[in-house]
Amino acid sequence: MALREAGGKRPSLQEDTYVDESALLIGDVTLRERASVWPCALLRADDASVQVGEGSAVMDMAFVEAPEGLPVRIGAGCLVSHGARLHGCVIEDGVLVGVGAIVLDGARVGRGSIVAAGSLVPPEKEIPAGSVASGTPAAVVRPVTEADTARIRGELDRILEKAARYARERRP
Repeated sequence: MALREAGGKRPSLQEDTYVDESALLIGDVTLRERASVWPCALLRADDASVQVGEGSAVMDMAFVEAPEGLPVRIGAGCLVSHGARLHGCVIEDGVLVGVGAIVLDGARVGRGSIVAAGSLVPPEKEIPAGSVASGTPAAVVRPVTEADTARIRGELDRILEKAARYARERRP
């Protein structure tokens, strides 16, 4: 893993986090307990802060940037999927950001929501809690179901188990 200082600030990791060797964290990035950052992900906080909540996963090739005045907050128990892009936004607890989805400046995705793969949440858009948003621009298409929540929770549990295993295997 590469941890780089920017503006006098270095990434802050809890002991039980997992960051892949090919991931890059720059500046004021904070990873809470059991958070994980996967291969080739980039979290850049050289202008504002990036916080990744407890038990959240930022998957392969995701990009997270906090531009001046727009910190990024990823809540607890979130899954930021492969190739997703987060830019100056807030992702509340328990959210799934699908593969290749984009969430832009000032947008907020409410607790327990899903941003479908390939969707674009435009600047300042608010996705209400418990909603599935899809499309370009993203629009609410239905409420999240119990089956959706169980499927996402199961996937996140598998990712957390794998992250813990990878972290143990890396220790001397």
